[in-house]
Amino acid sequence: MRGTSLASLHAAQDRLEPVLAAAGEQAHTIGDQLFAVVDALDASTALRRSLADPSRPAQDKAELARALLSPSFDPRTVEIVEGLARSRWSSEKDLADAADVLGIDAYLASAQARGALETVESELFQITRGLVGQREVRQALSDSSTDPARRIALVDDILVGKVDPVTIAICRRATGIPRGERFVPALVRVGEIAAARRHRIVASVTSGTELSQAQLDRLAGLLESAYGSAVQIDLTVNPEVVGGLRIQIGSDVVDSTVLSRLADARRRLAG
Repeated sequence: MRGTSLASLHAAQDRLEPVLAAAGEQAHTIGDQLFAVVDALDASTALRRSLADPSRPAQDKAELARALLSPSFDPRTVEIVEGLARSRWSSEKDLADAADVLGIDAYLASAQARGALETVESELFQITRGLVGQREVRQALSDSSTDPARRIALVDDILVGKVDPVTIAICRRATGIPRGERFVPALVRVGEIAAARRHRIVASVTSGTELSQAQLDRLAGLLESAYGSAVQIDLTVNPEVVGGLRIQIGSDVVDSTVLSRLADARRRLAG
């Protein structure tokens, strides 16, 4: 998503924040309803076209959204979707993608209202890290050819009673209705949105050995100086990484591992 659509998404998030703050834990219900809107948009080309058509007056599109959602949906959800319908989108798909991001924001806001946002962020990271060596489980959670109910049941077997309800809701959504995104990348994306809500950026760090707290603090300080923002370090220990660190922040990758340097030397020799 870029250009016009990205600007529209940011504007929608700005409008959404005070609504979610006032809703408190009830923001979870708003999230459920926004995801229902996403599913309806994904299922109907005609509906996406009607609500995203740039040639159609914005107020007409907003009135259509209200007619479709009232009185079954929470008035706050209706207002949010009306705002999305009034906005301009570079493509029809971007409208559904924006509603999906707002649904995630609503889920995370409900956790934040309970003081559990950091817990959810940590749990999402622990789940993705725990799946690193579980290839069959990762495939099962991302296998679109299997019944979504079976994938959701697998998530429940693994997580229910062990993690926050918002974490479970996010994981159920990621496996049950993946929208073309694999399970682990979907959780990584939500974790980044959670970090952003806490005004942090996420640095995914892979090391061959455990790092001490002093080392983590030193690394965080260096990254915060470089990026001008507080940094949340998510550390993964991988014995195959021989020395050095691999650090990823968004699309930026800093790879200082010995293997990476050797590979670079081989490329130079070959060239």
